[in-house]
Amino acid sequence: MRRPPEQFGRVMAKIPAPVAFLAFPFETLWVRARAGNLNIGDRAPDFTLARLDHSSQIQLSTLTAQAKPVVLVFGSYT
Repeated sequence: MRRPPEQFGRVMAKIPAPVAFLAFPFETLWVRARAGNLNIGDRAPDFTLARLDHSSQIQLSTLTAQAKPVVLVFGSYT
């Protein structure tokens, strides 16, 4: 599968879980879908996220335009 993660997710959401895991090489599909097209040194794609208190949203391009450093942490601390 060579589609963006959003499209991969939409397709997989419509397939019942047991069928998806038994009929498709799920790990291979997921790795290819998540590979993306970014290379080292490319600018990060712009995106919008809700603030933790859900009072508003913040856009990456707003922070980079103000020359503020941005750190994204992916993980769980629970």
